[in-house]
This record gives sequence, structure tokens and C-alpha cells, in this order.
Amino acid sequence: MAGESKTEKATDKKRRDERKKGNIFLSKDIITLVSLLGMFFVMKLYFSQMYAGIKKYLIDYINYTVIKNDITNDAVLNMSIDFVMTFIRIAMPLLITSCLLAIIATVFQTKLLFSVESLKPNFGRLNPIQGIKRLFSVRSIVEVFKGIIKITILLVILYNFVEKHLTNFSKLMSIDLIASCTFILDLIIDMVINIGIAFAAVSILDYFYQWWEYERQLKMSKEEIKEEYKQLEGDPKVKGKIKENQRKMAMSRMMQAVPTADVVVKNPTHFAVALKYDMNKGGAPIVVAKGQDEVALRIIKVAEENGVYVVENRPLARALYSSVELNQEISADYYGAIAEILVYVYKLKKKL
Repeated sequence: MAGESKTEKATDKKRRDERKKGNIFLSKDIITLVSLLGMFFVMKLYFSQMYAGIKKYLIDYINYTVIKNDITNDAVLNMSIDFVMTFIRIAMPLLITSCLLAIIATVFQTKLLFSVESLKPNFGRLNPIQGIKRLFSVRSIVEVFKGIIKITILLVILYNFVEKHLTNFSKLMSIDLIASCTFILDLIIDMVINIGIAFAAVSILDYFYQWWEYERQLKMSKEEIKEEYKQLEGDPKVKGKIKENQRKMAMSRMMQAVPTADVVVKNPTHFAVALKYDMNKGGAPIVVAKGQDEVALRIIKVAEENGVYVVENRPLARALYSSVELNQEISADYYGAIAEILVYVYKLKKKL
């Protein structure tokens, strides 16, 4: 209902429905952090191969330009191909690592969710009013605040890094190229680790915020929970109507079985039990109909209309009604009394 506060936790059904729609809890900062840290770690392990590939390409390119006086179109094409292949060999491990880690971090959070609903066009997103509301929403403010924190952390770490190692940069001119590159790479890796640790703290906070925001969005009002319960369990009014129809159908079937009975035992208007005995099958007599008060009167009326004998036995009628279920055989406790009644009924039928 409009204006009703949503204070209740989301039900399991609501969570399943939202998951099917692709509305899940996801922290993008975790994905970015994991992929970047993994990429820089691979860069550190792969640096010697990267250096060798770049060095070989530069040497080949410089030697070619020194030897050749004129550069043809074929030469430019070959150098371009060599450049692309060198770039692929150097960058591919980093890109693959970054993509794999991003996929793993996403799968870890989404638990292998694939939703077609999120691919369907939603023209409501083109509504400018809704766009303005999202622009000034709490989530947007949090994202801006989070971006400011990240930039501040990055600037502080860079400033400390430059201040600490500024004097060492001048010494790089006097050492070997690969040694200086390795030194610079180590410094960069250390800086990335420091940035990663700081950003990890921000990502963890973002993770919990995204979880809180997701739970807040999923909250339901009491009226929504009631409506969901009606959908799952059925509207009580509808269920009552169904039960009433089922009761009427069962009553109709029971009344249809009364004419097939051999005898009806009554007490005299409060209880009535219709019994049927099949001598060919053997066994005990079966209760084909039973009822109390108005139902008992209907059973007696139907029996009389169809020529079924009605015998009055108050204690027996009450006992059969209470202890024997419909379409069940009577227990051995009543064999003697029922046998006497059936013998009496069969004698009456023979006289007719």
C-alpha cells in the first residue's frame, strides 16, 4: 500500500523472485580490487619476460631503421604486425589474469547467477524524473563520498611515496637499465600494495554497505507479507469455499451410497450409520454413510425412500458413529450386534 512503511525482513520467496530478476547484492569495489592486485602481482612475476619482449622489439626496430635508408609500406606493415604481436605477448597474461579474477570475484558474490530478466529493456530507466531522483539518492551520495575517500587515499600515498624516494631517482642514471627498471617496478609494487591495503579497507566497508542497502531495498511491509502468504497458502476465503465445495461433494457421494446399504442403524434422530455387507467378498460390514443431527435425518430419509431397512439401536448407533470411519469395516467388538441386526433384516426381506 502507498505510504506504508517497509519494516519487515524480506521473505525467502521475495529473495528468490528478486534473484530471478537479477537484483542481487554485489560490491564492484571488491571486484576491482581483486583484479588490480592480481594483475600487478602477475606483472611482478612476469616482468623479466616483459622486459625481454620490449627490448627485443626496440632493438629490432632501431637496427632496421639504421640499416634501411628508405622505409616502404611493407616495412611499416611488418613493424606494425610485430608491434601488435609484441603487445599481445606482453599484455595478454595481465589482461587474462585481470578478467579471470574479476569473473571469480563476481561468481563468488552472485553464486553463478544468470538472469535473462536483466537483459530485457526497461523503459522506466529513461524516465528523467526517476533519473533525477537516483542522482540525488542516498546511494549516489555514498558513491560520491566513497570516490572522494579513494582519491584522498591515493594522493596521500603518492605524496608519501614521492617524498620518501625522490632522492633515489637521481641515482638510477648510474646503474644498469634492467636494474633500474627492476628497482622502479619494486617501488611501484610496494606502492600498489599500500594502495591495495587502503582500498581493501574501503572495499570491505563498501561490501557491508552494499549488503545493508540491498537488505533495506528488499524490506517488505506487513501488507505485502500478507499478500504473499495469500498467494502461497491461498486466500482463506477461497480456501474456505473450496473446503465447503469438497464437503458438499463428499456429502453427495455419501448420500448416493445410502441406497446400496443393507441397513441403517439410528439413534433415533441424532445419529445414523448405514452399513453394507457383501457375503461374496466376506469380511466385515462396511460403513458407507454416517451422520449426526440433520445429516442423520437425511440418511434416514434417503434410506426409507429407497427401501433400506432402518433399525433403532441408540448405543450401537452412537458407538459406530464415534469409532468407525467412513468406508471402513466395523471392528470385531460390534460383530455380534451387527450380525443380529443383519439376520433380522434378511428375514424381513425373505418374508417380502
